[in-house]
Amino acid sequence: MWHVTSTRNRASIQAHGLDWRRMGAAPGIAGSSVPEQEGCFLALSEFDSDFFVRMNNTDGPVDVWAVDGVDEGQLLESSEGFRYLPAVIPPERLRLVRKDLPPEPE
Repeated sequence: MWHVTSTRNRASIQAHGLDWRRMGAAPGIAGSSVPEQEGCFLALSEFDSDFFVRMNNTDGPVDVWAVDGVDEGQLLESSEGFRYLPAVIPPERLRLVRKDLPPEPE
C-alpha cells in the first residue's frame, strides 16, 4: 500500500511513522488543517497513489511512501470513499519510494 503526504512531514515520518495525531507541519493532501479521520489514509495500489499526488493541496511537493504489513481487511472507509488504517504505522514499516513531487499545474 502507499501513503502520500507533504515533504514537510518527511522527518516526522522517519522518526515516528505515520501518526495522524502529529499532523500540523503541513495540511493534508485534500487541504485540511486537521485530521479528517483517526487514522492514516492509504492507497491500495501505486496507480491509486497517483490520484492523491494529483489531488495535492499542500501548497508544495509531496512524497510517496510504501507501507508494509497492512492487511486490506484492517482498513476502514471514510464517508468520501477513501480507505484508512485506524492505527499508527511505525517507521520500520515505511519506505520512501518517490520524493519531492511538485504540485501539478492547474
